[in-house]
Amino acid sequence: MKLRNVISKIEERIHIHQAEDFDNVGLLCGVSDREISGILVCHDALENVVEEAIEKNCNLIVCFHPIIFSGLKSLTGKNYVERAVLKAIENKIAIYAIHTAFDNDFFGVNAGMCNQLGLKNLKILQPKKNNLKQLTVFVPKDHSEKVKEALFSAGAGNIGFYDECSFTINGNGTFRPIEGSNPFSGQQDIRENADEDMISVIFEDYKKGQIINAMKAAHPYEEVAHQIYSLENDNQYSGLGMYGDFEEPMDEKDFLKLVKEKFNLEMIRHSDFNNKKIKRVGVLGGSGASGIRSALSKKCDAYLTGDVKYHDFFLAESKMMICDIGHFESEQFVTQQLFEILSQKFSTFAISKSIEKTNPVNYFI
Repeated sequence: MKLRNVISKIEERIHIHQAEDFDNVGLLCGVSDREISGILVCHDALENVVEEAIEKNCNLIVCFHPIIFSGLKSLTGKNYVERAVLKAIENKIAIYAIHTAFDNDFFGVNAGMCNQLGLKNLKILQPKKNNLKQLTVFVPKDHSEKVKEALFSAGAGNIGFYDECSFTINGNGTFRPIEGSNPFSGQQDIRENADEDMISVIFEDYKKGQIINAMKAAHPYEEVAHQIYSLENDNQYSGLGMYGDFEEPMDEKDFLKLVKEKFNLEMIRHSDFNNKKIKRVGVLGGSGASGIRSALSKKCDAYLTGDVKYHDFFLAESKMMICDIGHFESEQFVTQQLFEILSQKFSTFAISKSIEKTNPVNYFI
């Protein structure tokens, strides 16, 4: 299978357009028409991981963090980024990163953290804003189903755990073809009355181009009457962080013991004890101090993330326990998640999990 086909299969499950604007996701290096012999899944595509890919005959590395994050002005091997990229290019190994596309995925990084803790009733902590659009299109009634099918196939009408969602109102439309027109029905200079359906569907902004193209291809009219609106609704199924509830509340120290066990931690940095039970927990994998206020607004009793600074701990305000469990540690289940996703997608070549250590942080206990 060629690389472009592999990427297409991956993006059927992990929507790369969900990534944050600042991020650098997708294919970082590699030739799209090259045949793929094997995939190595990892957290960071460092030089030692590229060497592992060579040994395992894997010419595609699917990583979580993008090894190329900002622009490269040269490739001379003077730092760890350039050395990894050079080795990959020299050995014809492609690198593909998912990062915040998987952070924003409902079943992604943060779901992995919540599932490890056994939390229930999971919801997105920071839902994506300005992400949803509504399309309204007017279609002759006998072509209504054809246009709807085209819209659904292009990804319109997906709302949470439902798809093919739409709303249709029947009515009477009028138009008068004038000189230069080539109407589907009616005659020039004569007003036409048409039995039409008004179809409305919701879609995520990044799908706009493909949805409009599909609509026009399926629509019989020369001029397709349609409107697109921006919705103020947050996207409750895509965004950073997640929160959920334990079936039974627990003491703060018991909670910390559980976290330490489930995440295999040597230590936890945390804010003061508040002498309250832990029932609702918020999580955000990686550098998640930006989610502290969101967790407070959702009335979380505890919040797990990484890279919390000294002053961030004051934001707890005796209302919530803030726990810094480490950047890598909060994302440690990603490799297994990706391995399972890719193993389901591909059965014709090997999928391997990297065994190389890439966490740059060490602890002296």
